Amino acid sequence: MKNFFLFIVFAFSICSLGAQNYKQSESPKPNYRAAAKYSPTNLGKLVHSTSVRPHWLKNGNRFWYQYKTTNGSKYYIVDADKRSKKELFDNEKMARWLTEMTKDPYDAQNLPRFDFKFVKNETAIQFYVTSTEKVEEEKDDSEKETEKETDSTETKKNKKGKTKMVNKVYHFEYTLGSNSLTLLDNKKKEKEEWKKWANIAPDSSVVLFSKNYNLYWMDKENFLKAVENEKDTTIVENQWTTDGELYYSYGGSSGRGETNESMKKNKDKRQRIFGLWSHDSKKFVFERTDSRHIKDLWVINTTSGKRPTLETYKYHMPGEDEFYKSELHVFDMPTKSSLQVKLDTVKQQSVQVYRAPIKKSSYDDDFRPSLLLSKKGKIYYNTISRDRKKFDICVADINTGETKVLIEERFNTYIESRPLVLLNNETEMLHWAERSGWAHYYLYDTEGNLKNQITNGSFHVERAIGVDDKTRTLYFTAHGIPKDQDPYYEHMYKINLNGTGLKALNPGDFNTNTDMADSNDFFVSNYSRVNTVPKSELRNSNGNVVMQLEEADLSQLFATGYKFPETFKMKADDGITDIYGVIYRPFEMDSTKKYPLLEYVYPGPQTEAVNKSFSVRMDRLDRMAQVGFIVVTMGNRGGHPDRSKWYHNYGYGNLRDYGLADKKHVAEQLADKYDYIDIDKVGIYGHSGGGFMSTAAILVYPDFFKAAVSSAGNHDNAIYNSWWSETHHGVQEEIDENGNVKYKYMIDNNQSLAENLKGKLMLITGDVDNNVHPGGTIRMANALIKANKRFDFMLMPGQRHGFGNMTEYSFWLRADHFSKHLLGFEATEVDIKEINRDKPKTKS
Repeated sequence: MKNFFLFIVFAFSICSLGAQNYKQSESPKPNYRAAAKYSPTNLGKLVHSTSVRPHWLKNGNRFWYQYKTTNGSKYYIVDADKRSKKELFDNEKMARWLTEMTKDPYDAQNLPRFDFKFVKNETAIQFYVTSTEKVEEEKDDSEKETEKETDSTETKKNKKGKTKMVNKVYHFEYTLGSNSLTLLDNKKKEKEEWKKWANIAPDSSVVLFSKNYNLYWMDKENFLKAVENEKDTTIVENQWTTDGELYYSYGGSSGRGETNESMKKNKDKRQRIFGLWSHDSKKFVFERTDSRHIKDLWVINTTSGKRPTLETYKYHMPGEDEFYKSELHVFDMPTKSSLQVKLDTVKQQSVQVYRAPIKKSSYDDDFRPSLLLSKKGKIYYNTISRDRKKFDICVADINTGETKVLIEERFNTYIESRPLVLLNNETEMLHWAERSGWAHYYLYDTEGNLKNQITNGSFHVERAIGVDDKTRTLYFTAHGIPKDQDPYYEHMYKINLNGTGLKALNPGDFNTNTDMADSNDFFVSNYSRVNTVPKSELRNSNGNVVMQLEEADLSQLFATGYKFPETFKMKADDGITDIYGVIYRPFEMDSTKKYPLLEYVYPGPQTEAVNKSFSVRMDRLDRMAQVGFIVVTMGNRGGHPDRSKWYHNYGYGNLRDYGLADKKHVAEQLADKYDYIDIDKVGIYGHSGGGFMSTAAILVYPDFFKAAVSSAGNHDNAIYNSWWSETHHGVQEEIDENGNVKYKYMIDNNQSLAENLKGKLMLITGDVDNNVHPGGTIRMANALIKANKRFDFMLMPGQRHGFGNMTEYSFWLRADHFSKHLLGFEATEVDIKEINRDKPKTKS
């Protein structure tokens, strides 16, 4: 009897232990309510400003900025020279003045949205406020004149109808530091339709535009007429060119994003011509592209109007023999003559003209002409071969078109570049290159002779921010200089042009984003990690903190139960290369549960989908974790340009599979470290290149990845744009016995692996995606059907590449898919109540 009792106790213990182990292996139930809390709409109510965006002014080292917290928006003006920060105006007083003058109620926390214009030598601001009061629409002189000209019977009938009522507009001026607000007038803000088509010379003497695919011009007097009334019949337009045609035009539309009907309708209208002006306004440089021989591509918009509309546009696909042909035209304003820069038009190459950097104090200007880099009659430009392995920096004489090569770069993979920088009265230039395997700046004279390498070492220089000619100092941003932190964190540095005196200007174990004044004396530094509260400060050119500016208000976010994610570092599949990532967990984790692992992926090579700073954009990561998953995002060899050239170009020649082994290997390491990760339930998802990668993953490792959601994926890169595919995968240039150049392009696609599918795959695409054409996803679906595979497919009607107003819907498709196949819960209700719950129900 005693032995029998012991047996019962032992058996009960075993059963209890088995039940406990079973309980620990259970997956959680999906928590849709928690995920709904962090929709983009709801986050907009919880988190407001997270960084300072300075609007630099022209007088002194001053800037103004807006910063919003849970107490509303405040506006500040900072004088760095005086170390002062003041409110641009008193919110209480402004609310009272606006209430008294517009008769609409305001308070300090709830002011209208302002669009300031600084006037009177930056001692005052002007702005418009639209009230709720309805008034009879007041027509300006141009509208009255138009009515006279079109005074038809129909117009007379309309005049007998109701008078059009509009909201009353107030145009105010406030002198900084004063104790009153001045009403200037009640005229509505000009529509400024001219901004859509007018390219104005720096001295405003002449205006260029495109019409019927040709170049036109008008003088200042006639342009001012157009500003007043676009339809003024007395406006004199002057046609300059006559040989323009569709796809070989002087400005205007290229057809991208336009229906065939709208293209016909708009070709007779004034349209924009983009180009660069000489600083003296006498020359205009325009790149004319001949794409007539490039094959057409089409999408059909079935939801935009009464009839489905066809969109036809030129789209070059990898490996096609044809290529865009570029010409550089120089138009002379005084003589109305033109010439062409003497380019080699036989080579298949791309051309880019260097432009003068825009001053920070000009960013808010209404008129901001695009200028050539040089002030001395030179056109600096670069050419890069179609295979992206041959890169030349050239200079052309603006008066003759004669050109010469200054710097040559050659590489066996693709070459990247940064803007050329002229300095020292245009006798020297800064050139960015990765010739050593790391990105650095080199100092050249303007004859193309190397003087010295400026930066040097195992780190990546990102970009030149400014140059001080007097002290011969370069200010730049870089990655990977501190060896004890994440190499993707960006910081500001300065260095002497002779390569000495390297100094960090905003050090710390954070990622930073900087904005420097035109003087190079001060800069705003915004800094955070994914797991810290964002802060902003003002520093000087020596890196000293001048003042603390702001700290983001995350109080309402934390009140919801929000928790920061965690950063991690693991090894790539080679066991050597460091891979950096972030892990996102449910805020209400149950320690007795085993959680499926989801990987959010983007393969690069131009970036990686790994946040380095705190971001309010949580819909693909934090929010998905709340459904009931551990979500990770990580880099992969071949993924990001901010490390070594080796790391960045690792996937060259293997654009489908290069990052997959790292995704799998890191997931296994994470499961070894965190026992709550269920390595038998791994899902993967991504958009665009991530859509391509997630489908590749579930097909290359069908026994590891159990579910995938792939949206807008370029599954067949043979029909994706040639720039991305030929650059990052490679295209082989071959010359036949007759000297003809052919281009050989071969790349593995996803549909060739359709037979491998074992897991649960969902494909999503927009039907008018003119970036990654829906044909790529449809080809993938076709291959799966032929392989007799079950899968899910969703077409997003009327949506481009980003899904637009259907982004929220796509989130819940993803949540449903992974909940069903990894958590064992299928949402069967017709209504997506998580979307409907937050929508007000109002009568139309």
